Amino acid sequence: MPTMNISLTPELMKQVQDKVATGMYNNASEFIREAIRNVDTNEKILYELKLAKLRETLQPAIRDAEQGVYADYSLDTMLQDMDNNQSS
Repeated sequence: MPTMNISLTPELMKQVQDKVATGMYNNASEFIREAIRNVDTNEKILYELKLAKLRETLQPAIRDAEQGVYADYSLDTMLQDMDNNQSS
């Protein structure tokens, strides 16, 4: 298995040592590998949570659009509003 040297702060080193000392991990490498796998998992979970929040936020607008309820708004109106907001 390839090896890699890493530098840890004293606090992180203590965390690794404490986890190994519990017996949950046989050595520091095993703990670090598990921590890296958890980063991937956490990133996927965070992505899914953000996506769910976005869907929840957009749901009222989607429902309105499906029911034909919408604001009469054009690109020209939007650009004009933007210009007016920049002037303020």
